[in-house]
Amino acid sequence: MGPPSPRWSSCLRHGSVLLLPLLLTALSSSWRAAAQAQAPPPPPSQTDPTEAAAVNAILGKLGLSAPASWNISGNPCSGAATDDTPLDDNPNFNPAIKCDCTDQNGTLCHVTRLKINSLDAAGPIPEELRNLTHLIKLDFRKNSLTGPLPAFIGELTALKYITVGTNALSGPVPKELWNLTDLVSVALGSNHFNGSLPDELGKLTKLQQLYIDSNDFTGPLPEALSQLTNLSTLWASDNSFTGQIPDFLGSLTNMTQLRLQGNSFQGPIPRSLSNLIKLTSLRIGDIVNGSSSMEFVGNMTSLGELVLRNSKISDTLASVDFSKFVNLTLLDLSFNNITGQMPRSIFDLPMLSYLFLGNNSLSGSLPATKSPLLANLDFSYNHLSGSFPSWVTQKNLQLNLVANDFVIDSSNNSVLPFGLNCLQRNTPCSLGSPHSSSLAVDCGGSRTISGSDNAMYQADNANLGAASYYVGGAPIWGVSSSGRFMDPPNGSYIIYSSRQFQNTLDSGLFQTARMSPSSLRYYGIGLENGNYTVTLQFAEFDSPDPQAWKSRARRVFDIYLQGERREKNFDIRKAAGGKSFVVVKKQYVVPVVKNFLEIHLFWAGKGTCCIPTQGYYGPAISALSATPNFIPTVHYSVDNKSSSKTGVIVGVVIGVAVCLLAALAGVFVWRQKRKKILLELEELYTIVGRPNVFSYSELRSATENFDSSNLLGEGGYGSVYKGKLSDGRVVAVKQLSESSNQGKLQFATEIETISRVQHRNLVKLYGCCLESKTPLLVYECLENGSLDHALFGKGGLNLDWPRRFEICLGIARGIAYLHEESSVRIVHRDIKASNVLLDADLNPKISDFGLAKLYDDKKTHVSTKVAGTFGYLAPEYAMRGHMTEKIDVFAFGVVALEIVAGESNHHTTLEEETTYIFEKVWDLYENGNPLDFVDPKLSKFNSEEVLRVIRVALICTQGSPHRRPSMSRVVSMLTGDADMAGEEVIKPSYITEWQVKAGSSSSYTGTSSQAGLSSSSTTQQSSGGGHAAGGDATPATGNPSPMFTSIIDEGR
Repeated sequence: MGPPSPRWSSCLRHGSVLLLPLLLTALSSSWRAAAQAQAPPPPPSQTDPTEAAAVNAILGKLGLSAPASWNISGNPCSGAATDDTPLDDNPNFNPAIKCDCTDQNGTLCHVTRLKINSLDAAGPIPEELRNLTHLIKLDFRKNSLTGPLPAFIGELTALKYITVGTNALSGPVPKELWNLTDLVSVALGSNHFNGSLPDELGKLTKLQQLYIDSNDFTGPLPEALSQLTNLSTLWASDNSFTGQIPDFLGSLTNMTQLRLQGNSFQGPIPRSLSNLIKLTSLRIGDIVNGSSSMEFVGNMTSLGELVLRNSKISDTLASVDFSKFVNLTLLDLSFNNITGQMPRSIFDLPMLSYLFLGNNSLSGSLPATKSPLLANLDFSYNHLSGSFPSWVTQKNLQLNLVANDFVIDSSNNSVLPFGLNCLQRNTPCSLGSPHSSSLAVDCGGSRTISGSDNAMYQADNANLGAASYYVGGAPIWGVSSSGRFMDPPNGSYIIYSSRQFQNTLDSGLFQTARMSPSSLRYYGIGLENGNYTVTLQFAEFDSPDPQAWKSRARRVFDIYLQGERREKNFDIRKAAGGKSFVVVKKQYVVPVVKNFLEIHLFWAGKGTCCIPTQGYYGPAISALSATPNFIPTVHYSVDNKSSSKTGVIVGVVIGVAVCLLAALAGVFVWRQKRKKILLELEELYTIVGRPNVFSYSELRSATENFDSSNLLGEGGYGSVYKGKLSDGRVVAVKQLSESSNQGKLQFATEIETISRVQHRNLVKLYGCCLESKTPLLVYECLENGSLDHALFGKGGLNLDWPRRFEICLGIARGIAYLHEESSVRIVHRDIKASNVLLDADLNPKISDFGLAKLYDDKKTHVSTKVAGTFGYLAPEYAMRGHMTEKIDVFAFGVVALEIVAGESNHHTTLEEETTYIFEKVWDLYENGNPLDFVDPKLSKFNSEEVLRVIRVALICTQGSPHRRPSMSRVVSMLTGDADMAGEEVIKPSYITEWQVKAGSSSSYTGTSSQAGLSSSSTTQQSSGGGHAAGGDATPATGNPSPMFTSIIDEGR
């Protein structure tokens, strides 16, 4: 190639000139970079020394220490205090702070958030808090802080959010608080603050949320509130505010939630509230006088819930066009003076589920049709009449028509639950024809109990809900309940306890209490007229520690007898000297006329709503009785079968003695044996309760001699038969396949213990029969069968994703109750889809809990006989019998995967081509396609919920039990209340090793990856090299170890 042309030579010459500055620039940059590289790193950020000392002093004075993830020694603003560890609703980071480290070029940190939540911190608020002058958010909720809210709180001028709710703080709110003009949210609820609200409150023009409910504030609402134009939430219920509800509230047009129940406001309700068209929740109640119209709500068409209960409303329902309220889910207009007929428009609302119109003066008849979602209707204490429309027989409907003018006869008597004719006005079924002179009820109890007063307290375990009634006996008594809890404890209106109660000889009467969120009435039906002593017995069931925040609950209600108020603002805890589990007995002399007694417990908006749990308020009662103050002429008693039998025996003995003296010795021996049997039976009655001990003949008759046509299924503990008792109850009778290792009395004690474990997601155990060689257990019968039949069988149930998710969540709640909430802690040991039954509403209920304990060979954590089912056993339990609650967590994870996939993990063979869902889900999860795991039958599903369930299931089935969460945390993760970001999900080695051993080209079409193994499995001997020991680590490549060895290691 020759020399370059002149043209290219020219370009090169010019290019060399141009490159020189570029080279110089590059060299300069290199020198600067080198200089910077040699410069020392910036100093680490340090916490402001004053604030560091303040944090340590606050925690020290309150007796608290920091969690391990947060090292407060020296530099509190480090670790979790500065990284992305979540603070709100994170129980693992509590107490806690968050810091801002941008001051002085990133070298100085200030504390901006302080959380001490639900830790029962006691004492006054420490003085050192005033030194945290950069604080933006202060969270002292749910503790036992006492004394005043200190005035120095006004020095924390950066504060935007302050919550000190649910403590024991008292005194007036310092006026200095109202100087914090950047405040966005103030929460002072459930304390003992008193005095009036000052005018300085009007300075908080940025305020959006104000929670002052359940305190002792007095006086009128100050006009300064009208300046809070950004206010969206005002909760001021359960105080002692007086005067009228002010007109100016109508000017706060950004309001979305307004609660003004349980005060002493006078009517009328101002019409200016009609301007609050953004309201989604309005609760006004307990107006002391005056009269109001309902027209002011006509424009509030965004409402989801409207409660004007006990508000002195005098109007007709036609004054409001309810057809516009398409978002309304709850409408409560009970305890007013509303007249006229019920418009069709209310019954056609598409979202309405709860309708409470009881205790008004409504007339007319029930409409011919209603919306399908409207399933809870209370029309009690009105003047309705006419025929019953077809929808009153709708499945799962709750309809309360007590105290109306319906004519109940043979043509319609079977349409609604038994006894409604006895609870209509003028009580026609008993008027003038008394058949009893006493009454005793164990409220919420499941069996008849003999009291120390010689009364037989009748069982009262009817499943009452938002709009229900029940009539028991001949009939001799009844109960009616109305109102809706936002979230009732255990999903039930009955509270349970197994503790011993003080101040009573009848602790058995206090294992339960019936409660209601609004109105609870008991009736004596057909009582002989005259004066009676009515005894009402109460006790609080929450925390035994009077210093704990959970004991801050105040259950307050009014007591009416025969329509006359006998107690106003009755507080069970206050009457018990501030203690729980102490019985309070109230007695009254009450006249019975028209052969009818009414006991009415009425919630008037007073008391806390959510301590210790949501939906813990309203009237509650454990037992009641009425005894005559005269010599009765009528009696009602239950036949004493044992007495009559004893009489027969005595007669036979006398006859034999007279007629056949030679046989006297034989009769004597027979009688002694019979007496021993009766004594043993009485002992069982003492342990389990007479109604809960069934005779063998009774159960044999109920199941038609255990006919195979009544066989519901067969499980690990025996066969289950469907039966119908003589009282009409349909039950499931489990015929245990073998006798327990325990004696009869020990067995009966265990059964009594299990029967007291009750939760909405647990199958209810009614009782037992111990006459046969193998015991019989009597359970409630669930009409929709087992979950495995619904998921894998050919049944007619179509479980869409929302229902599957609720089933999964319900199972988790049931196990969490067994592990952590029940008074008797139970490890189930055999959680599986076939042990989950579905009720009429497809709610899941876990069966067979507590049974494994009856067959334990030893009382240690290791059982020589492993209870469980192939496919669900945790590794450490399958191989070594190591039993903790984490084996239930593992099994739940398996069931959760089955619910998502619609595919069983339980196979009766170990064939090579068998597919197991563990391998399948891990293959899809690791390859980023977890949604391909979903049951193909599900055409629609919530992807976020599905992914959440899969991830939770994988966490639950980690090889090491220490990596599995508690079931309460599982519930929180499923509901989204707990962050799963910190939960590490590692593929267990029991899967990876088996895949290597199988040599399969597909990770889920080859050999079994069954995580659980039955106790009868044969252990294989090692034939290869070692492997990575321990839980969830993937083993090194090479000769794989036998799968059983892997399981043993992972169970360490």
